[in-house]
Amino acid sequence: MAEDKNKKKQGINIELDEKTAEGTYSNLAIINHSVSEFVVDFVSIMPGTPKSKVKSRIILTPQHAKRLLKALGDNVKRFENAHGEIKDYEQAPIPLNFGPTGQA
Repeated sequence: MAEDKNKKKQGINIELDEKTAEGTYSNLAIINHSVSEFVVDFVSIMPGTPKSKVKSRIILTPQHAKRLLKALGDNVKRFENAHGEIKDYEQAPIPLNFGPTGQA
């Protein structure tokens, strides 16, 4: 019985180094899957840039992908309850491939 209580009190010690804590901006996610894994590539596309690179790749088991889907859904609901509905566009309101817009 005491052993069960100790198991419940134990947590996961997660470390976050400075470089990782800075994060990586992404405005595009490309998702692929096989029978055994989901691969999510995060890309940052900038206007006027003809080529973009994958900034981060996350590989998940199908079970973890489903948990991530649920966690994102729960967080979006909480965000919208606090800040209002997030608008979803079929097509981005500003094309991502437009060139320079000003002169110096």
